[in-house]
Amino acid sequence: MSTLTVEAGELTAAEILDALEDGQRIVVRVEMLGGVHEVTLRHDGTTYYCDTPTTLHKHQSVDEMRTCIENMGYSRDE
Repeated sequence: MSTLTVEAGELTAAEILDALEDGQRIVVRVEMLGGVHEVTLRHDGTTYYCDTPTTLHKHQSVDEMRTCIENMGYSRDE
């Protein structure tokens, strides 16, 4: 599994989801909690994961993952 590191807002949600579907792990650098932190997004073929500095979030569908990506500000508008 290759890893792509991006800044929050660098890719659209569709680009992020396409990369996850292609088997890439995405590390998003995002400002939160008073500093810059890395959030790891990945997909194991069944479940989508958002591994934040405080919690591992799991999403069961692409729609749930898209909502998370957009709501958390990881992507730019399409």
